[in-house]
Amino acid sequence: MNDASPVADGREAIDADPATDEADLLTGELVLTGRVMPASNATFVGTIGDVEVVYKPVSGEQPLWDFPDGTLAEREVAAHLVSEVTGWHVVPLTWLRDGPHGPGMVQLWQTVDPGQEAVTIVPAGAVPAGMLHVFDGYDGRDRRVSLVHEDTPALRRMAVLDVVLNNADRKGGHVLEMADGHRHGIDHGLTLHAEHKLRTVLWGWLDEPLTEEELDGVRRVRASVDDETDGLGAVLHDLLKVAEVEALAARCDALLSAGTLPAPSGPMPAVPWPPF
Repeated sequence: MNDASPVADGREAIDADPATDEADLLTGELVLTGRVMPASNATFVGTIGDVEVVYKPVSGEQPLWDFPDGTLAEREVAAHLVSEVTGWHVVPLTWLRDGPHGPGMVQLWQTVDPGQEAVTIVPAGAVPAGMLHVFDGYDGRDRRVSLVHEDTPALRRMAVLDVVLNNADRKGGHVLEMADGHRHGIDHGLTLHAEHKLRTVLWGWLDEPLTEEELDGVRRVRASVDDETDGLGAVLHDLLKVAEVEALAARCDALLSAGTLPAPSGPMPAVPWPPF
């Protein structure tokens, strides 16, 4: 972790999207227009010029027993950088900068298609065509239900990325359904821990072989971690601990060696709660 400042300057994340104006997004006035109240950490919506963004100040992060205080914003940026290396663009453009409540993470706002549901709950056993079953449970009215998610390449790429990132909090509400079929993933503060923490609702592909596209994405991340000139190896040490960067490389190696999407393992719950 960079001890000289609570955050890095975010330049690497901005540079990842040549369509953005770096100076405006890094230093333009961030005007808050609302707050996401259900969020566990302070989460605001706002604008930088004409660009809609989400802003999560470090000062609004809630303490967690297994993630060091004040590190969630940096993990969000690191997750975006890893996502970009895969070439899948799962995590929207995310960077670090100052704001009305101090330094924090800023991310481009994404407008979802309300007519699509990548992850949902259905009556028990009534799995729709094109969906995969994850687990059964009971709803608030004590009715048996099933959690399911779509079986699409876009969502599978997110599931693979979550393994690489060691995502401890992939809820259904953290999947954004775009009108063109693309799937964005958000809320990556609980990622990239050195210890196994994978908790996700995307368990529908247990033990299925990785596609060549998925393997290539993981290979790109693994090679970039070793690149300390132009790759992830040059930037992640400002955002994460050395052990966390090493663990990222080890997860890539394990995934490439297995060649399959993993099944749940370890003593931790396999699914975050609540799942949405």
